Amino acid sequence: MKTLALTGDHAATESMRQINPDVVAAYPITPQTEIVMAFSQMAANGLVDTELIPVESEHSAMSACVGSQAAGARTMTATSSQGLALMWEVLYIAAGLRLPIVMHCVNRALSAPINIHGDHSDGMGARDSGWIQIYCENAQEVYEMGIMAIRVAEHSKILLPTMVCQDGFITSHAIEGVNILDDADVKKYVGEYKPEQPLLDIKNPSTLGAIELQDYYFEHRYQMAEAMREAKRQLPAIFAEFNKFSGKNFNLIDKYKMDDAEVAILALSSTCGTARMIVDELRDKGIKAGLVKVTVYRPFPVEEVVAACKNLKALAVLDRADSCAAQGGPVFTDVCSAIYTNLDRKFPVSNYIYGLGGRDMDEAQLRNIFNETLENAKSGKVKKLVNYSGVRI
Repeated sequence: MKTLALTGDHAATESMRQINPDVVAAYPITPQTEIVMAFSQMAANGLVDTELIPVESEHSAMSACVGSQAAGARTMTATSSQGLALMWEVLYIAAGLRLPIVMHCVNRALSAPINIHGDHSDGMGARDSGWIQIYCENAQEVYEMGIMAIRVAEHSKILLPTMVCQDGFITSHAIEGVNILDDADVKKYVGEYKPEQPLLDIKNPSTLGAIELQDYYFEHRYQMAEAMREAKRQLPAIFAEFNKFSGKNFNLIDKYKMDDAEVAILALSSTCGTARMIVDELRDKGIKAGLVKVTVYRPFPVEEVVAACKNLKALAVLDRADSCAAQGGPVFTDVCSAIYTNLDRKFPVSNYIYGLGGRDMDEAQLRNIFNETLENAKSGKVKKLVNYSGVRI
């Protein structure tokens, strides 16, 4: 193992180099461009055997990925923001055809107005497309989840495309020390891709993508939904295998000082690093605070979230995206659904929309969120259900 100074984007590229996929079809878009650019340099320098396909748009990138993966080639790509939105049509096709494509998504705000900085609007917009979604806190996780995602997507009982997400600029362009596993160990871990029914297997011809009307479409979509539920059942074992291989302790969620916590924040991605500092600060003052970090957002870890939060007096759920129409952000509605349908005991759960367009979530905001959550715990009710932290009103 060695340590390299890498950005989140270059950590993603390093994992792709070690995986050495058969095909990468991609189109550059800020702040993902560095992933494709660095990988294209690796391909040009002979560091990988990958067929790199430059295309004219993100829609074409995902279309090419669908074709190559269906043909039997291990396939990867990367995108952000409007690029992911342009892929929308084909995201559903990739999932519906059960193609284990792995994509690095550098989360960025959606236009309009035009903004190139990080929030989760793009990933949340695709949350019900049938893609597994993993959210990374830092570059180290981007690297490691990028490797593990191959085993997740290609698992014989899952076979679903998988998205590895990181925060635009906050993670993608920040440099940190990343521990890199040995090439030979990664190669052995990911193994050789052996597709079950590739279209190029002319001895065993098959049809992929045929039209299905009222006769079979419903059953097909049900099978895809079942595959996502099966992914939830298989993921703990996949994590355990990776932990044994890497020496890490990854799981569907990460609990920080939750054993005796009375109030807590639940969040995704880079915000969790700052939140831990505030938890420690509050603990030093005798306040029983905690943090729940959701690593795997799709499939949503219902049982794990419920178990982590069941003894709380109040919870604040952070969303870096706004649903605009629902009662709270997408993570909040998932958490409330999980808690209020699985626990007889009810406690206040409030929502904080934050960081849209890359606005910072600083220590002062997190202190304020915890203070308001403490007030909810004391009163036993939510003072304000949906809050906008850091916005000028």
